[in-house]
Amino acid sequence: MDKFIVIEARHSHSGKKKNLNFDIENYKKFRDKIIYKVIDNEPDGIIKINESDSLQKQSNQKRLNSLKRIEQSYDAAVKCLKDANSEDIFTLNDSDEIPKYENFNFKNIKNYILIAKLKLCYFKFNLYYDLHPWYGTRACKIKNLLSPTWLKYIKPKKYPLWRLDTFFSKTKYMNIKIIEDGGWHFSNLKSPEEIEDKMLNFGHHNEVEDSGIGLKDIKSMINEKKVMFAHNRKPNDPSINLSRLTKDDLPKYVSDNLDKYEDWIDK
Repeated sequence: MDKFIVIEARHSHSGKKKNLNFDIENYKKFRDKIIYKVIDNEPDGIIKINESDSLQKQSNQKRLNSLKRIEQSYDAAVKCLKDANSEDIFTLNDSDEIPKYENFNFKNIKNYILIAKLKLCYFKFNLYYDLHPWYGTRACKIKNLLSPTWLKYIKPKKYPLWRLDTFFSKTKYMNIKIIEDGGWHFSNLKSPEEIEDKMLNFGHHNEVEDSGIGLKDIKSMINEKKVMFAHNRKPNDPSINLSRLTKDDLPKYVSDNLDKYEDWIDK
């Protein structure tokens, strides 16, 4: 039986206390398939931010603390695998990633590490940021899983046999399979106010704070269909226009229910 592990913390990536959002009562049909794990405490090793330190040092420390919290949430899944066997397949994805599992071919996974190349979409289901491939959802057999954090940080590249450094690396491997049409990463399908709150509390919140981007800027991004803060780019880089996906490029459930999601489709 497939199991879905949902991890939720009582603190954001910035360390801000938060309420729990997941309610299993909304998923009664799938209750026997869901394992819900709550993280109550901050991870060990959180760095105390001193106001007397330079702004750059404070920013770097905030980022390091965010990474500790993110890694804590990934690795909490291990405690939920007690009933899994060594041949079962573990997949890791963030809550805004929708894998296209029909393209994964799990029957032939053997000892491979699968990494999905996802379409990165912003603000609406069909607004596509096509300049940066998003390598999201990852999968491997339980017997090969060192930790969820390890799986997340593996480089999305199949290295050749002559790269002897792969034998000593925990991020570079030869047994990688990239799933080219692997699904979707739907980022910031939220109101401007919700996006602002997210950006001030997600993993790169320090960069957003340093940039000075605010609610007015976020509203402009949405209205102009542009990205001013995106993966692998600095907040003050020139904005980039989003392109539009066709109906056939969307998840089948979304394309079959466009009327239901009309507020989240750019026309």
